[in-house]
Amino acid sequence: MLIAAGLVAKKAHEKGLKPKPWVKTSLAPGSQVVTDYLVKSGLQDDLNAMGFDLVGYGCTTCIGNSGPLPEPISKAINDNKLIACSVLSGNRNFEGRIGPDIKANYLASPPLVVAYAIAGTVNIDLQNDPLATDKNGKPVYLKDIWPTQAEVDNLVNTCVTREQFTEQYANAFDGSAEWQAIESATGDLYKWNVKSTYVQEPPFFVGLTPEAQPIKSITGARCLAKLGDSVTTDHISPAGAIKRGTPAAKYLDDNGVPVSMYNSFGSRRGNDRVMTRGTFANIRVKNQLAPGTEGGYTVDFTGKDPINPYGDALVGTDAPGGKVSFIYDAVQNYKEAGTPLVVLAGIDYGMGSSRDWAAKGTFLLGVKVVIAKSYERIHRSNLVGMGVLPLQYKDGQDADSLGLTGTEVFDVVLDDNVKPRQDLTVTATKADGSKVTFTTQCRIDTPVEVDYYRNGGILHTVLRNMAK
Repeated sequence: MLIAAGLVAKKAHEKGLKPKPWVKTSLAPGSQVVTDYLVKSGLQDDLNAMGFDLVGYGCTTCIGNSGPLPEPISKAINDNKLIACSVLSGNRNFEGRIGPDIKANYLASPPLVVAYAIAGTVNIDLQNDPLATDKNGKPVYLKDIWPTQAEVDNLVNTCVTREQFTEQYANAFDGSAEWQAIESATGDLYKWNVKSTYVQEPPFFVGLTPEAQPIKSITGARCLAKLGDSVTTDHISPAGAIKRGTPAAKYLDDNGVPVSMYNSFGSRRGNDRVMTRGTFANIRVKNQLAPGTEGGYTVDFTGKDPINPYGDALVGTDAPGGKVSFIYDAVQNYKEAGTPLVVLAGIDYGMGSSRDWAAKGTFLLGVKVVIAKSYERIHRSNLVGMGVLPLQYKDGQDADSLGLTGTEVFDVVLDDNVKPRQDLTVTATKADGSKVTFTTQCRIDTPVEVDYYRNGGILHTVLRNMAK
């Protein structure tokens, strides 16, 4: 596929074609071996000529680290609310993942990525529409620059060798000179650096008692987010670039990290201070509690004035029951008041990558219960593993059919004898005192999960067992 992409670039280059000027191009192979055979075949020069310069290896593009769009293009997209698209040969295409300005993402083979860059649009029939015109003004179609299987096979047979792999991987665990130059501590216990913005001791065990406490009802809970269907783990805990003007960005600003070094949530998953601020903060998540917003916003029902260090136009605006706030900042007020939190969701909650931080971040925000129409299998298990109670609406019911807006106060009747998949009663009390009582199914699915939940999660269960 990479050889084929290089051949498409070579044939396009020979015809004088170029990617459109508004298209950002980059090359991030999975291995340095790819560079070896692209250089050996001469195709790297053609890829460079087409703008596909090497930017890194591995998960660079999928995680949002191939870099931002040029400022004028970014401004045009945001000023005009354009649905900008990316085409990539990676394995992730969540909204906003490739870059915060990119809303639609399509997965394609490497040679097709080159072709779409030349076309400059995804609104094209590649089999019948010309990609561009050559230096003589003649239309060029995909078939005109598509390599034959024989051409691909010839270069693979002559330029890809076993020795390239053995040479590149012989010293894989030594790392580069830059890696070897990093100073590291020694000893049996890791020495936490309180100034690190990458690795911090997570507060999962704060307040841990020697013995598990009995399971009891959840009372007086407030809704943190009311979400629709198909909310992915990337919506819950994004892995992509950290957006300026958000709580995660403020944390980095306060710690002296320049914008150019923000990096991504995926790169900073060892720091709960960043990850918790990023939970439910995907730039494309839509919290129905705060109509008209997109991103990590909610409504703060505590009555406190929202924090707005960057002068965000949405923060502090009126919403049903309170004022719009960043989710992380509202959570701090809820924690101070001792208020547990609930998330309302639709079908396939937690679909997509099985990202543990989607459950860890939910737990650290103080969410005690999620009520959804259905769950992705692994995320449901991860929620239980972090001590968060997953409940499921009965068939035919959801928040809207029950008349729930998320402005209610929620109570869940629980005791220490909870059984897997038993029915549990939830009462939602509205501002006028009226109540909506409905039955949910407890999605703690197995007896061992009951034990995990009683302990506050699997980490707490393991630690208590080790201590005994």
